Amino acid sequence: MISFDLRTLIYRPISQVFRFVASPENDFQWQYGTLASTQLSNGDMRIGTLFRAVGHFMGQRTASVFEVTDFEVDRQYGFKSISGPVAFHTLYTFETQQDKSGIHLAIHIDPQDFFKQTMAIVEKGIKKQYRENFALLKSILETSQVDRLPERIPL
Repeated sequence: MISFDLRTLIYRPISQVFRFVASPENDFQWQYGTLASTQLSNGDMRIGTLFRAVGHFMGQRTASVFEVTDFEVDRQYGFKSISGPVAFHTLYTFETQQDKSGIHLAIHIDPQDFFKQTMAIVEKGIKKQYRENFALLKSILETSQVDRLPERIPL
C-alpha cells in the first residue's frame, strides 16, 4: 500500500479551483498521462457518481472506473476505483487561506500486481507524478490557461 499527502496553494477563488478539480472532463488538462475522463452517471455530480478515466500510469496504459465517495461543494471531493488494474482512494480537501485556495490531496494506492518493479521504485514514481500534476494544476489555474472554467458545478 502506498499512502501520501500533498498540499499546494493556488491564487484563485476556491469556487473556481473546486469546480475545475471536481470536473472529470478537465483531468486531461492537468493530470499527466490522462488521455480522457468522463462522467458515466446521468445527472449532477454527487456521492455515488461514476466516471471513467483512460490514460497512462507509470508507463502502462490503464482504463478505470471511479465512484465519487465524498462531495461537498468548495470543501471536498473524493473518489475510489471500482475497476481497473490499481486500487485507488483519493480525497481532495479545499480551504480558503487569505487570498489563496489551499488544496490537500490524500491518496491511498494498492498497486496489487500491476507493477513489475519494486514497491520503492513505484512509490517514488507515483509521488513524482502527483507532484507534477499539482504543479501543472497551479500553473493552469493561475495563468488562466483553462479551456473551461464553469460558472458553477451542477449539484
